[in-house]
Amino acid sequence: MANVVKNRPESIERSILDILDSPTTNAKPILPATSSQRDTELFEIIEKLQGSRLDEQRCALPPPAKVVLKIRGTFPLILPPKSGGYWIDPPLEKGSKTSPTVSEPGCAPESYEILERDLEAKIYREYFRPKYHHSFTAVDPCLGSLVLSVCLEEDDRRLRVILRMKECTLHGVFSVCLFHQFPTAVELAKMLCDSVAVTIFEPVTYLKAPELITAFDEHRVSQNFKFGVLYQLEGQLTEGEILSNNDESEDFQEFLSILGETVQLQGFTGFRGGLDVCHGQTGKDAIYTSFSGREVIFHVATKLPFTEGDTQQLQRKRHIGNDIVALVYQEGQVPFICDTISSHFLHCFIVVRRVERAGGNKEGGCKAFQVSITAREDVPPFGPALPDPPVFTETSHLREFLLTKLINAEISCYKAERFSRLELRTRSSLLEALRSELSAQSQCMLGASTPSALPQCEAGRGGLEGGGGFIENFKRAIRVRSHSFDNLGVPKKTVGGATSPRPKANQNVHGNTYPLCFSESTCRQPGANTQHSDGLGVKDANSVNCPQEDA
Repeated sequence: MANVVKNRPESIERSILDILDSPTTNAKPILPATSSQRDTELFEIIEKLQGSRLDEQRCALPPPAKVVLKIRGTFPLILPPKSGGYWIDPPLEKGSKTSPTVSEPGCAPESYEILERDLEAKIYREYFRPKYHHSFTAVDPCLGSLVLSVCLEEDDRRLRVILRMKECTLHGVFSVCLFHQFPTAVELAKMLCDSVAVTIFEPVTYLKAPELITAFDEHRVSQNFKFGVLYQLEGQLTEGEILSNNDESEDFQEFLSILGETVQLQGFTGFRGGLDVCHGQTGKDAIYTSFSGREVIFHVATKLPFTEGDTQQLQRKRHIGNDIVALVYQEGQVPFICDTISSHFLHCFIVVRRVERAGGNKEGGCKAFQVSITAREDVPPFGPALPDPPVFTETSHLREFLLTKLINAEISCYKAERFSRLELRTRSSLLEALRSELSAQSQCMLGASTPSALPQCEAGRGGLEGGGGFIENFKRAIRVRSHSFDNLGVPKKTVGGATSPRPKANQNVHGNTYPLCFSESTCRQPGANTQHSDGLGVKDANSVNCPQEDA
């Protein structure tokens, strides 16, 4: 076992990085290939038929590194980019504390625990909806929209309170004896947050308010996950080379069988993660599994469509580049560079390499799996911890570790700066929409205003019956999200100083934002089967998804 991982001198690693980061020299000019002129013209015609969106999604890649590593020995699975910005576990240098996760010996599958993305998400459903309770709304001059829910426990001695603000949700249980008289909504709100400055809350009288409030509280909860799977062969260092692999070795197929089962996409009724299950335009099959009550589908690069002549393989990257976490299976000794795949979404990579080990058993023979993890530096810690050494000899343990690590990695990545900033923007918009809807509907029930005076009230009522309105927007926003960007807001597109309007509620909107064109001011969203929670992202012309919704 001790011979599985061999540490290489730091100078070798630096020399590799210097070679990879340096531009290619003595490059010969590319002569026009007249023999392939017809093929080139045909490819251009196909691109025009697909629309101009693919060209707009392309990005400028660095010069390809045509490097042959002649240094013998075992290299680490992952090397950091020269610019930094990533942590690696296990660290390349022994004793280094640069990695947020700490390797521990004797890590057993029984200790693997899946993280919860939002601990307060299901409190309202569990403690409030089954009981008689009241909800209130208000607009604070500093905190913005507030939605308060209060319920009296069965013993009539405790009050359970939940306060929703644009930044977070606060929950608490207070004894009634703490108050001289029965507390008001304002007093209860200030018990949770002393920054509350409102003097009065409006009561919610709308009978279907619990449905709207539950939709808001659970808009981040999803039991579905999708992850990318890259196949890196010996000598492959660039994004184009890795995404261009089509053949699958027996070892790679065995690794995929560890992750899940191969399912036919045609007519598939489970979680599809943006893959086409009607027309076969995203491949014939995929890897799918059910794990701890969650559905997981993998975007395997070799199973996604291959486009001859497309050096960036956008038909593959449109799915994998939209994922937040990806697996990399290596065959050979070439390390994976953290920023090899250019994407604003991919924040974590889990790299697996099959290695020789001493001895063996019936299940694994003389093979074992070495694992290493890398993530952007603003991604907080997540478990389970790697064993020491980071080698798995039993495939059942490897499966438990990888699936748990993948799910926890995605949940942890949402706390990174890029996602948390967009998520805050989305939550603020959703909370304001919820408060406005609850207030308008309550006024309608009280008869304070006629439906003609409150158009949003009529829209809300129609939405609950299948038209537009808040609840239908929420259903579209949270209906089995692909989870790569399930609830992150995206700024409006600005063109020439003007701001384009948001699509209406009845437009066909979807939620996967393509990573190559993501920016603070623009965002394009090709073929996905889900929608941002804030309702942004019009489906593009060459999207391949059928009208069928994810189950």
